[in-house]
Amino acid sequence: MTAHPVPLRGAGASPLAAGAATEPVIRLQAVQKTFQLPNGQRFDAVCSVSLDIAAGDVFGLIGKSGAGKSTLLRLINLLERPDAGQVRVGGRDLTALSRAQLRETRQNIGMIFQQFNLLQNATVFENVAFPLRIHGRNATADIDARVRECLALVGLEDKVHSYPAQLSGGQKQRVAIARALAPRPQVLLCDEPTSALDSETTQSILDTLREINQKLGVTIVIVTHELSVVEALCRHVAVVEQGQVVEQFAVREPAAERLTVLGRELDALVRRRAREAALDLELAQEAAGVPAALRVAGGAAHV
Repeated sequence: MTAHPVPLRGAGASPLAAGAATEPVIRLQAVQKTFQLPNGQRFDAVCSVSLDIAAGDVFGLIGKSGAGKSTLLRLINLLERPDAGQVRVGGRDLTALSRAQLRETRQNIGMIFQQFNLLQNATVFENVAFPLRIHGRNATADIDARVRECLALVGLEDKVHSYPAQLSGGQKQRVAIARALAPRPQVLLCDEPTSALDSETTQSILDTLREINQKLGVTIVIVTHELSVVEALCRHVAVVEQGQVVEQFAVREPAAERLTVLGRELDALVRRRAREAALDLELAQEAAGVPAALRVAGGAAHV
């Protein structure tokens, strides 16, 4: 189903509006994030990444599963706080804000999740209204108008009284998009928003996100492992591998050739890493004195 855009009221003043106009709307400077694993080891999810994203861009973070792209996305709104480095959004250093200031600033950074994260016992209206009510500063009439405005934008005006269990996967994601848009954010973060959807529904969601970007000027950052999503939506892309940004490029028309090359590069990288790991295993078994006949297959000759 194609979304039906409607004119939305201006964003008005916001905590992000005070940011310097000359710098990117999102700037990550040498951010790092390490997690402690249950076995006591440390896992470096993001390794000293610096990244600039311009206002109004549609920016893709692409890579294999476990590459660190979702952690990198969550650093942008401090759902994950970096161990080192600086996160600037709209000219403000989020890592230096108080809890109250960060809570207010997050109203201008919408987030869409892979599994929708809707309130199952609340109607579609109540789900979209939720971010407008938590601060208690919006009149009932204003909330009602804004909820219906956002639902019209994603083509779900007729589902206002429905519950999530009554919706398809694509409709649930549209509700999540409407909820993220309700506070009039300047930035929209999308964590694998189409990975749980079929191809037709995926295209519909991507069309909706494109319309939001074009009509509202919202900056979109989207995490995906699908080259088709990059080709359909993004203007710029960063390739994430083992917690690092290993390449950045602009997606220009025709994009198919560049994306095909990228796919080959990612596959070649995975195969090279597999060969290196297999060779390490073979050398370790040899050093340990394991007879050749008993060694686990997986040396370089087996990859």
